[in-house]
Amino acid sequence: MYAKLYSAQTAATYASLVEIEISLTSGIAQLSIVGLPDKAVEESKDRVSSALENSNFEKSEDFKTLKSKMSKITISLAPANLQKSGPLFDLPIALAYLKATGELDYLPNDSIFVGELALDGRVQAINGAISVAKLAKDQGFKSIYLPSANAKEAALIDGIEVYGISSLSEAVEILRGEVRKEPEKEPDFLHRKEPPKLLLDDIKGQELAKRALIIAAAGGHNIALYGPPGTGKSMLAKVFTELLPDLSRKDALEVTTIHSASGILHGSYIKRPPLRAPHHSSSYVSIVGGGAKISPGEISLAHKGVLFLDEFPEFDKRVINALREPLEEKQITVSRATGSETFPADFMLIVALNPCPCGYFGTNKCSCSASAIQRYQNKISGPIADRIDIWIEVNQIDYEKLLENKKREAKEHNNALKIIKKARETQKKRFMGNNLNAKMSAPAINKYIDLSPDVKEILNMSAEKMGLSGRAYHKVLKLARTIADIEGEENIAQEHILEALNYRERKLDF
Repeated sequence: MYAKLYSAQTAATYASLVEIEISLTSGIAQLSIVGLPDKAVEESKDRVSSALENSNFEKSEDFKTLKSKMSKITISLAPANLQKSGPLFDLPIALAYLKATGELDYLPNDSIFVGELALDGRVQAINGAISVAKLAKDQGFKSIYLPSANAKEAALIDGIEVYGISSLSEAVEILRGEVRKEPEKEPDFLHRKEPPKLLLDDIKGQELAKRALIIAAAGGHNIALYGPPGTGKSMLAKVFTELLPDLSRKDALEVTTIHSASGILHGSYIKRPPLRAPHHSSSYVSIVGGGAKISPGEISLAHKGVLFLDEFPEFDKRVINALREPLEEKQITVSRATGSETFPADFMLIVALNPCPCGYFGTNKCSCSASAIQRYQNKISGPIADRIDIWIEVNQIDYEKLLENKKREAKEHNNALKIIKKARETQKKRFMGNNLNAKMSAPAINKYIDLSPDVKEILNMSAEKMGLSGRAYHKVLKLARTIADIEGEENIAQEHILEALNYRERKLDF
């Protein structure tokens, strides 16, 4: 007896088509899986066997009679040269087995099946459901059968029928025509508004830092917050994502796909720009990506959102230097002996740091030696410092402001949202798309930024005095362009250049 159906193997943020074949023949009792299966796939033998028995399929007399005649079972996963990993082949193997034994009369050849089976027959969630749905659509399949827990995220892909399955028994009933199940509807996520968790109004004082956050959000710029402990640097970073607009449908789907592939998707989709804040003790692989089965790291999980690195100099130096590629290329390539994968990594970087290991540099509280301070500051290399557009010192604020009992309002926050929206609309018209000032290339700078002789002279004199690199010089121009957009000015004026230059000045000698 023979049966065939289609499944998929997920890897990174995509999926590959896998053809599952089962052959039952006479011979010595044996069950084998061929096609480069890993340990998790090999273990599906036991999961499928228990799921079949606990779903009452092995209590059929016909099945018992057939089993006694056909004792050699061969399961083939093709293509044979593709490494198969994970438990997502459990459901299709069980269904193909039932078709081969006669328990099922029909298996659609225009559908893809994926899902992990529990021992009692329940179908459990998998990683990368969106990637599987994309594959099904691209390969011309009509439908996809997958765990109910993954149905809503898979339904984000239009043009494919998505059926959420809760158990092996339900899948069999649907395929037999005993139960009619409607395809999962596409979630209507574009019209749902989520209230902000933190308002700009919640932050007392720090007016200069708030201004910097608005500029950064308007133009997509990277920002560094430095100052002594307890001044609100982390709080400023958290409120920053609340200033960003919702993701477009295209971006939301891309971000959700990455989180789905990583197995950390909480809910059916990601509508808001993600905020990733790994601890400074996190490993290089967890932040950059990699592993035995190459998977995205925090850099990619922050795609279209914010990567917040608190205690920045405390991160491994390899991690800090690894930021150079994604900050320029907006993607990162992870290479291992088993192969390489390229992940999207278009994020805004926010770093928070103290001026020295103890945090009280320049005061009588500082207990750090000169060598310790030097080592601490040297961890941030010049190329990384150049890639940060805005440097803001966050100082202690008056205690009186902390004790102010104002009614919680969103006046300041809403005003900031209006400013950011208007500036982004200006940039959208300028670049005829969704590009932001921070992403301008050198040719784009020459095309869209035209300085008057007086403004150019001020910029060049200041750049020479400050010893700016070519990259830092361009950063100042992009930042000045954003400041002018916020002010509603068509041309960059002297005050815009001076403010942009002020954001590059740092009291610390990084």
